[in-house]
Amino acid sequence: MGRSSKDKRDVYYRLAKEEGWRARSAFKLLQINDDFKIFDGVQKVVDLCAAPGSWSQVLSKKLRGNSSDGETDTKIVAVDLQAMAPIPGVTQIQGDITKKSTAEEIISHFEGEQADLVVCDGAPDVTGLHDIDEYIQAQLLLAALNITTHVLKPGGTFVAKIFRGKDVTLLYSQLKIFFPLVTVYKPRSSRNSSIEAFVVCEKYSPPEGYLPNMSNPLLDQQYDVDFNNLTGPNRIIVPFLACGDLSGFDSDKTYPLSLTTQKEYSYHPPTQGPINPPYKEACYRKKNDLLSKPEVTPRRSINRSSDASNRLSSDMADLNLKS
Repeated sequence: MGRSSKDKRDVYYRLAKEEGWRARSAFKLLQINDDFKIFDGVQKVVDLCAAPGSWSQVLSKKLRGNSSDGETDTKIVAVDLQAMAPIPGVTQIQGDITKKSTAEEIISHFEGEQADLVVCDGAPDVTGLHDIDEYIQAQLLLAALNITTHVLKPGGTFVAKIFRGKDVTLLYSQLKIFFPLVTVYKPRSSRNSSIEAFVVCEKYSPPEGYLPNMSNPLLDQQYDVDFNNLTGPNRIIVPFLACGDLSGFDSDKTYPLSLTTQKEYSYHPPTQGPINPPYKEACYRKKNDLLSKPEVTPRRSINRSSDASNRLSSDMADLNLKS
């Protein structure tokens, strides 16, 4: 098997395969924990939009280590609409995070208790139109927040992906309703060219009398105030933290295949390929020549020499008539 272009340009992609992670996004959660210590004292975790499972892998390795199910009290629940390959110590729920029944199923796996930590690395299939992508991602984030209010215990932590754009201030203000400490964080392993970042929301504290539900208004709030013209104490500046230093790998830089001169590069296949990808049937049809083909109408053959001869005879006849 030949080396792909990603092997040549993405050091975190290569490191993920060499270290056994299912995706390079594993490093993002590891770096978030390095700076915020979100795993400290955690025993019950929910991973929303978990497929293909790299964040669940990190949670299992960091919180459970090599312990078997009977040796630890740590419980990890992964939720996604798509099925994913099993991970030791992780309970999978194939469900919709916008449904209350999914929240109830999560709580049942925790035997009626609530989670210490909820993480969400979900993102839509991007279109390349930033305004649309930012809006859809914001809706996904707030849907994750809705189910989090059902399953997260007071004082818990919520981490989710965000696309930084014009609505980041509104999202920040909505998250501040539930969390007194909200930080927008850019891991070192996230490309500088990407608009993605992560919100790290700490010390969950819902408003007094708040009843969790799945129908909170999302980005439909209307304001009579121009946020761009706020000054003084009324102006909100969203805290932003970029991690890492110059000694680490740069996700936007190209590195040689052999990172060290002492060790020769060897190709590593992906740790876990997709088990039922949407393109599976299309690949099967193409391989077996079963794709539908447009009907092609055969072009009518034309005897050009005969046609030219007929036109010449007609022209000569017209000249004789005129003379």
